Amino acid sequence: MKKNKPKVGILLVGCRRFRNLGAGCESGTYEERRGRFGVELTARLGGLAECAFPGVVYEREDMEKAILFFMQEKVDCVICTFLSWSEDFPWIAFLRDMFDIPLALYLPTRDKMPYRDTRDENDFIEFLAQGGLVGSLEGSGSIPRLGRKFEVIVGKFADVQSRLAAFISASHAKAQLHRARFGLLPVYNRIMCSTYVDPYKVFSHIGPELEFISYASLKAATDAISDKAADAWVAELSARYLVEPDVDPRLFRESARASLALGALRDQYELDALIFNDVDHELFHTIGLRPGFYPPTFHAHDAILAPEGDIGAGTMLYILRQLTGKHVNYVEPFYVEQGGNAFSAGHAGPHDYTDERFADHVRISRDTRFAKSSFKYAGAPFAWYRIPAGLKTFAHFSEGKDNFKIICFTAEALPGEHALCSYSHADFRTEYPVSELFEKILRVGATQHFAVVEGDLRQQLELFAKINAFDFYAF
Repeated sequence: MKKNKPKVGILLVGCRRFRNLGAGCESGTYEERRGRFGVELTARLGGLAECAFPGVVYEREDMEKAILFFMQEKVDCVICTFLSWSEDFPWIAFLRDMFDIPLALYLPTRDKMPYRDTRDENDFIEFLAQGGLVGSLEGSGSIPRLGRKFEVIVGKFADVQSRLAAFISASHAKAQLHRARFGLLPVYNRIMCSTYVDPYKVFSHIGPELEFISYASLKAATDAISDKAADAWVAELSARYLVEPDVDPRLFRESARASLALGALRDQYELDALIFNDVDHELFHTIGLRPGFYPPTFHAHDAILAPEGDIGAGTMLYILRQLTGKHVNYVEPFYVEQGGNAFSAGHAGPHDYTDERFADHVRISRDTRFAKSSFKYAGAPFAWYRIPAGLKTFAHFSEGKDNFKIICFTAEALPGEHALCSYSHADFRTEYPVSELFEKILRVGATQHFAVVEGDLRQQLELFAKINAFDFYAF
């Protein structure tokens, strides 16, 4: 799987007045001591991300070089640490001149200071070198005055490592989204206007470049897939998953062929996400079916495939993929079962069913929704997926009146059998009263589409929304 490692810039702010103090002392000069700390912090952060460290900043000229260095390195975020009290001219220049990127102010702490008696020069220099709280407090006042937004993290590295990791991960997802290229095949879903987003606002505020791809391009890509390639993938799918006995081999081949064509379009346009309007009758008139399988090239390039022409939902699938690296599914909640504090959710169309841990949750089944239609390949099969049991995060992304919004909650997917023909699905139980949950979501205002991923991602999504200035609601 192609996945870029996060890259974090490390800004360590030192004091030029202290720089050469301590010459001849047992522990070295202030500069030597703080330089060792810089190496140590870089090594620790190196376990979370690739690090870009320009050296300790002492002068305004150092800060100018650091800003240019971070830009050249294309860092996803910068973690800033004051090494002691410091003149604040370089820091204010950083706040004024640094390009728009997620920033964190990190104050490391320790259980006990490593000096005993500051009448000893070595201990006195250590006292000065450990004064990061002084510098952080002084520097913090300029942050709101210059209108910058910072995440603030204080504590021993071991205690706050998970928070640093979450900040780096959210920043990386933001950066990846800014660099992404999405394809819309071919247009929005014309019967679901609430899912529409402003493509200019998506590009200018969120980042993905948007390619519009025609059904004619899909038809050409489908025709270019050979029988040999289609049959080889049919054989691979048949060896991995249960094929129901009423699946027509000819229709299986055509569904595989058209699905591989989606992958070919991803490769042709170098897409990070393909948003596919798979319920438009023009699609069925053009290629005769709805493609039902998830082409391998999507995972190979860390890309996602989303149905029903919903760019907002596709954006959330991509965000969750970047935050977690996990398999993400696309659902809409169907109905509430009040007695079990549960609801059912799922969706038709292509799904990411490829988690090898749950191959037994996949059946290759006829798409009964269109089986009785007059389309050329009516009843062509798809991968029917029962979403695995366990804690899941439901996350929604759409455009509101003045801003984009994220809505999320957690629910427990329940074990069960395949029950809803043509829909990959599961039943879910909430810890929160289920009727109150959906009442709150309805009051906020959403659309019907949610992305679903394993685990509880609410804190990570809150941080992601914060650094992107999105509205955020968690239940």
